[in-house]
This record gives sequence, C-alpha cells and structure tokens, in this order.
Amino acid sequence: MQRMVTALLTLTLASGLSTGCTKQRVGAEKAIASVLISDEQENELGLQVKKELETKENIKYVEDPEVLAYVRGISQPILAQANKDRSGVKWKVNVINDPKTVNAFATPGGFLYVYTGLLLAADTEAELAGVMAHEAGHVVGRHSARAMVNAYGLQAITQVALGQNPGTAAQIAAQLAGGGLQLAHGRSEETEADEYGAKYASAAGFDPNGLITFFQKLQKEQGSTPGVLKWLSTHPTNEDRIAHLRKIIAQQGLKGDRNTAGGLTAIQAKLPKQ
Repeated sequence: MQRMVTALLTLTLASGLSTGCTKQRVGAEKAIASVLISDEQENELGLQVKKELETKENIKYVEDPEVLAYVRGISQPILAQANKDRSGVKWKVNVINDPKTVNAFATPGGFLYVYTGLLLAADTEAELAGVMAHEAGHVVGRHSARAMVNAYGLQAITQVALGQNPGTAAQIAAQLAGGGLQLAHGRSEETEADEYGAKYASAAGFDPNGLITFFQKLQKEQGSTPGVLKWLSTHPTNEDRIAHLRKIIAQQGLKGDRNTAGGLTAIQAKLPKQ
C-alpha cells in the first residue's frame, strides 16, 4: 500500500509540479492532499485541534444564541456553495470571544472560527461574508491540511487524526491560536482562496467586493490598531492582490445586492468591546 501511495505521489508531482504552471501545481497539490488525508481523517484532525484549542489555549466561545444564529446564518448560504466544490465537508462554525483580535481561521474538517474582534471590525455584512467565504476556500482547497503535512510530516498528522499524537495536536493548536500556522499558506493558495471567496459570497447574495473593502480597511488601521495585524499577518495583502480580486469579479460577472450593515449593527451592540 505504501509503495502504491508513493508511486501515485511521484506521478502526480511529475505531472503537476514540473510544468511550472501555478494552476497545474495547485491542482497537483490538491490531488496529493486528497491521497494523503481523507475527508474522515481531516474531520478527526479538526476535532483533535478543537480539543486542544479549548483545553490548552483556553479559548472562550460566545454562547449568546442570537450572535451564534446570526453568524451561522451568514455562513450557511456561503458554505452551501462551498459544498458544491467539495461535498465531503461537514462545516462547524464557532465564534471566539476575543474583541481585541481581528481574526478568523479554518482547520481541516470544515471547522471555521470567527473572532468577535472581526465582527466588531466589519462595517457591512458583505465584509464579514467575504472573510468567511475566503476561509471556506482554504478548506475547499485543502490548504490547512497541506500546511500541516508540510510543517509536521504525513506520519505525525495521520497520528493526530487518529488521536495518537497529543503533543503535535497541542503544537498545532498553539500555532493556530497565535496565527502562526496560517503563514504556511503560499501566494497561490491565498489567491485561490480569494477567488473561491468572491465566488461563494456572490453566489450567496453578498457583494463580492466586501473582501476588498475589508482588506483596504485593515491596511489603513494596522498602524493604530494592533489587533488587525492578526488577520493581516496570515493574509498579507497588497495592491496586486486587490487588483486580481477586482479582475476576477469583473471577468466572472460576480454580483451581490447584500452590502449593508443589516443585522450586523444589532449584533455588534451585544458584543463586549474589551
């Protein structure tokens, strides 16, 4: 079995990575990730990381049913679109109570975490939707799973998925809580997640330009608001990236009418500011 996997990986790498074409390389890496870690293993890996986040990193979830219903309501149509590209994901959305941190991240298995600091920083529902759609794109592209394999090795990650490697699970959780592991996402992965994000947000009825306006806002505030550096550190942005997003939105004719604060203002009023 091991020889078969090795042979398959070799062929995939040879066909995809030797061409130098970004899209072909990304496609090859996705194929590798799907061979290395199944949907079931990714889900177990996400569960293990969740346990570590809760026990070792001591994160606190928002338990207000109205806040949870709102965030999950925003995410529901987005994740329904994401499932069209990757049907094996069973999404779980949690809100972390940390108003000073503007951040969101996703782990294998479709575990999506949104900080209250991000909810407070967003001006429109389109901005919130854009960030969540982008993170969903990382899961669809298997970016987190690939990053973990690259960082720790296939054997260690497989053991984590089986619940046999608590030490590595703890390291991954600590890095996720600190924003470190997402730094492993390369430029091509961020571009792919941007494209997925615009597509999913638009299909869910949100203005796909929301992610662009959120990027621009964080860029302006990063010098005066340290908390915004959390998401920017894992999603570095520049004019080229924003220009590419605009190009994709125009080329694909992506549109969406939902671009107001909507119910977000009421939810923000319920959240603690410190």
